[in-house]
Amino acid sequence: MVAGLVTSLSPVPLKTRRVWKRCTLNLSRAQTSSRWRDNLVALHFKCDQARRRFVEWAQNEIAVVPDFHKRILFSDEAHFWLNGYVNKQNCRIWSEANPQVYVETPLHPEELTVWCALWAGGIIGPYFFKNDEGHNVTVNGDRYRSMITNFFIPELNNHDVQELWFQQDGATCHTARATIDLLKDAFGDRLISRFGPVNWPPRSCDLIPLDYFL
Repeated sequence: MVAGLVTSLSPVPLKTRRVWKRCTLNLSRAQTSSRWRDNLVALHFKCDQARRRFVEWAQNEIAVVPDFHKRILFSDEAHFWLNGYVNKQNCRIWSEANPQVYVETPLHPEELTVWCALWAGGIIGPYFFKNDEGHNVTVNGDRYRSMITNFFIPELNNHDVQELWFQQDGATCHTARATIDLLKDAFGDRLISRFGPVNWPPRSCDLIPLDYFL
């Protein structure tokens, strides 16, 4: 009995300890090197309420017009760096091993901003934001309205605007009063936007197909 008790209380053999450490290390590596990770977006109570109201509104519209979702023009911009620079907050590259590579990047890399609208009938765009000299520029309210007036609305002449809705997110350049008025002139109450007839809920990138399809 005593011999058995002493045996059971004996230190774990070194070999067993090594195996345990290796198993723990491999599990840790598997967890940290997984190709699939959850990208979490902080949601607040007000955001949840806005998302619920929007989804309920959309369901009611689809109940009346089954192909309602096919009549929505989803729109957004994307930024592309022209020298190979990648925004690590938006793009992740997974590897089985650390390549130990150093990449030299400029302080202010040149970028190109592109706008598109996507719906069941196709794509309107792309539109490249440039100034009068042809240089790439970022988006502000004036440039966004210029794009709507000189590019987007003329493109709509090829479609039945009376049947289409327009969606945009709550970016500041999208929601100036002059911009909302301009879009209302084209779409009336068929506008899904912050400060629009139908409010677009914030932090709702999962509700727009542009981020996952285009």
